Amino acid sequence: MSAGHDRPARSLLSVDGLGTEGILRILDLADHMAEVNRRPNPKVPALRGKTVCSVFFEDSTRTRLSFETAAKRLSADTMTFSVSQSSLNKGESLRDTIDTISAMGVDAFVIRHASSGAPWQVDHWTTASVINAGDGWHSHPTQGLLDAYTVRTSLGRTGGLEGLRIAIVGDIKHSRVARSTSMAFRLLGADVTLVAPRTLLPPVVEEPTTEDLDGIIEGVDVLYMLRMQNERMNEALVPSLREYTSRFGLTPDRAARLAPQTLVMHPGPVNRGVEIAVDPGELPGAVITQQVTNGIAVRMAVLFDLLGSGEPGTEGTSR
Repeated sequence: MSAGHDRPARSLLSVDGLGTEGILRILDLADHMAEVNRRPNPKVPALRGKTVCSVFFEDSTRTRLSFETAAKRLSADTMTFSVSQSSLNKGESLRDTIDTISAMGVDAFVIRHASSGAPWQVDHWTTASVINAGDGWHSHPTQGLLDAYTVRTSLGRTGGLEGLRIAIVGDIKHSRVARSTSMAFRLLGADVTLVAPRTLLPPVVEEPTTEDLDGIIEGVDVLYMLRMQNERMNEALVPSLREYTSRFGLTPDRAARLAPQTLVMHPGPVNRGVEIAVDPGELPGAVITQQVTNGIAVRMAVLFDLLGSGEPGTEGTSR
């Protein structure tokens, strides 16, 4: 369906689908893309003639704008599908929508959907590449990749994350970020502990868990704070936000106990006063804004990995 496809499309649906080798390939590509982004004119013709379509069935600011910026810096054409103004409101099915957009010559879909597994279904319906930009509680692979890239670059590493102690704190149960980021960290060799009340843990987890943030906070290299997913909760899973903050929030007391080199991360947007009760700008190890910046380089790397050829970041990359 996509114009110009001369090989089977590849897609990015999950972090575990990449494996350790694939993650390292993307992170190395992201180094090239970060160099492009530091240029006075941060644009290369790597994907000239390619078309990337964003199809977001859930609200997003960071991820959608990050993907659109990434595609434009690679000189791809971009399309944005507005669900609120689409024929889906007239009864058109998701498959009809994908078929219609595919017929326009799309090379890649960037899909966000409230239903877990939706990007896999779309991948069966089109020959274009499909990038999962978040599906329900399930997966958000580019967030996991940008988080891994942020840790790697912030700590001056060039390979994996072997030996690092990472705590992911908060609403694990409803968080696709927790699943993808933890998987990326673990595939790169880090030791990951999940910190949450039992009511905010899924029934099955592969990582060690604890409810005692105070017992581990002084020994972690990375403290990853998750947003409370209030919009996905159908019941009261914590007694109150105040009690949640007292037990699991980054309070001034806990911030003072962090080692100076400890990285503090958050996928955004931050519920100020809940999971983080201090000004992140005053934390020496806070890399939350770097995560946003790195998201563009990583998504450029993903798009180039799926659609490009030649050497990234050079003038000879169009095909």
